[in-house]
Amino acid sequence: MKICIAGGGLTGLSAALELTRAHDVDIYEKLPFSGGCLSSYTLSKGTTIERFYHHCFQGDNNLFSLLSKLDLTKDLEWLKGTTGYHKNGVTFPLTSPPEILKYPYLTFFDKLRIGLLSFRSKKVDTVRLDGISARDYIINKVGERAYNDFFLPLLTSKFGENKDSVSAAWLMSRIAIRSDRGLEGERLGYIKGGFSKLIDGMEGELRKSGCEIKLSSPVSTIKRSGSSWEVNGTLYDTILSTIPPREFTRLSGEALPDTPYQGAACMTLGLDRDIANGIYWVNMADKAPYGALIAHTNFVPFKRYGEHIVYLASYFSGQTPKDKREDMKRDLLKRFKLPSDAILWDKMAVDPWAGPVYTVRYRELIPKYEQKGYFIAGMFSPPNYPERSMEGSIVAGQEVAEKMKCFGEKFE
Repeated sequence: MKICIAGGGLTGLSAALELTRAHDVDIYEKLPFSGGCLSSYTLSKGTTIERFYHHCFQGDNNLFSLLSKLDLTKDLEWLKGTTGYHKNGVTFPLTSPPEILKYPYLTFFDKLRIGLLSFRSKKVDTVRLDGISARDYIINKVGERAYNDFFLPLLTSKFGENKDSVSAAWLMSRIAIRSDRGLEGERLGYIKGGFSKLIDGMEGELRKSGCEIKLSSPVSTIKRSGSSWEVNGTLYDTILSTIPPREFTRLSGEALPDTPYQGAACMTLGLDRDIANGIYWVNMADKAPYGALIAHTNFVPFKRYGEHIVYLASYFSGQTPKDKREDMKRDLLKRFKLPSDAILWDKMAVDPWAGPVYTVRYRELIPKYEQKGYFIAGMFSPPNYPERSMEGSIVAGQEVAEKMKCFGEKFE
């Protein structure tokens, strides 16, 4: 069976690894590199850093299995992830119970309610919560002040202007996955040398198996041709689309649920100092052109880079906001009282289709893997809801590949 995979992100690569030994697979990727949101920059000293911040969790078993197959298990390390909030010009650590108790913008009873909510998060029925907004659910459980001063910055950092439409299922799943922490913070996984090793390993295996990865090759035309598909002028027996459903509909005319998506503008900077007080993830409670500051070198050891690396994360709908790069830099310098030469370098990654917005009743919009003669999978698929992750994208790729193998039996 001759297969086209539209999109060279983690789902597309994972599906190709399952299919390419028995089938003829071509991957079309619009960018000059594969990996999607897991792709990386190469810095001046030869080190790599992800374009969009990443880490993994202790339950990511399919990711770990993939790392084993690629002989990368030895590079997986477990590091401490700490959190904080920046409010009224001050960065407050909020990792340990004593730090949370000292946080001045919540009462003791607010903190008690939040603690009980976190404790119960793993037992909550997220299917039932799919039809409730995170805002309404949290205000009902812990009150409006706790919502505004504790949960709203988290929602803003992940969904920007779409924060009020996000389902409670996503938020409670997020709380559950982040509640496994000790007094010093979460144990989060990272690949020593960067997740570029994972993408390079997957690419290498695919090329050895005969898969053609067409970089800088966006899918521009998709047409049915009898029982086959014509993609950019080439005939295929079937197609796997990992691009947003709305884009596949635009290109092919095939009707799919209109899954809401958002874009991401993520700036990566090298600094000459630590501005996050040793904290890894700082949500911005104050209004800023970014929702979170992620200090990579307060997570991965500073000595590997020789400079402090931070991400400024921002999400948007529609067109990329104008002058976003300069707005972020200007705000960072002013907010943290930095001289301009404190910024050693900066890079900006913008993806207008960074991921779905997990709105109320999102489950109703999740499409099946198998459609009428074609397949779709990606961040919009079941394994990535209510919480998207590398693990979810890998599982989506593997699950859709199994469906495609069954479909391919008629070609044998």
